[in-house]
Amino acid sequence: MRSAQRTSGNSASPPPPPSPARDPELLRDVVLVGFAGGIVGVSFGAISVAGGLPVWVPVVMSLVVYAGSAQFSAVGVLLAGGGPLAAAATGLLLNTRLAAFSLAVAGILGRGWPSRLLGAHLVTDETVAFALAQQDPGRRRAAFWLSGCALFALWNVGVLAGALAGTALGDTAVYGLDAAFPAVLAALVLPALREDVSLRRAALPGAALALAVTPVVPAGVPVLLALAGLLLHRGGARHEGRPA
Repeated sequence: MRSAQRTSGNSASPPPPPSPARDPELLRDVVLVGFAGGIVGVSFGAISVAGGLPVWVPVVMSLVVYAGSAQFSAVGVLLAGGGPLAAAATGLLLNTRLAAFSLAVAGILGRGWPSRLLGAHLVTDETVAFALAQQDPGRRRAAFWLSGCALFALWNVGVLAGALAGTALGDTAVYGLDAAFPAVLAALVLPALREDVSLRRAALPGAALALAVTPVVPAGVPVLLALAGLLLHRGGARHEGRPA
């Protein structure tokens, strides 16, 4: 009986992974990225109001548009004297990458139009990364909504705080607030780069291309051009017999 019990115990399948709502690693990453997004939101709100825009402009833009770097660029156009159409065109150009992201998570958002419309509003670099990192459809869906709602809430709280602070913060560049977000993202990406050789081969040329064109193209465009490195990653995956 003892040997049968031991054999049965050894052959038992491992316990399923914890749900995303109880996954400590996922919750940690969401908190870190959300906190960094909130800090950058403070910078955005303060820059907008310090430049002469009323408080409601960055607040409403963050609720309705919710576009991060595209919001910075659109406000920069407005503060430089450009019209609303030029600002909107700038934001749309920088957010073209979200079309590909939306295709990647279309199956995660569900079939109902309310769910798809709300989910489309929450599609960002971070929510897509959190979702696609999960192993099964249920966890992908839960991770997307968990990270999406958390990031949306913290970003908007940060924007409101920065807008209300207004000129009291002075020049936000002095505090280096906008460096928090890329720093946290880099920390999250490094483990994947250490584990995947083909991913490193794709990321390095993409990063080099982005750095090379940064002085001569508008903000956000270098990120789009860095996606060219994905072609190298796809080729490396096919060569190694892995899914591209």
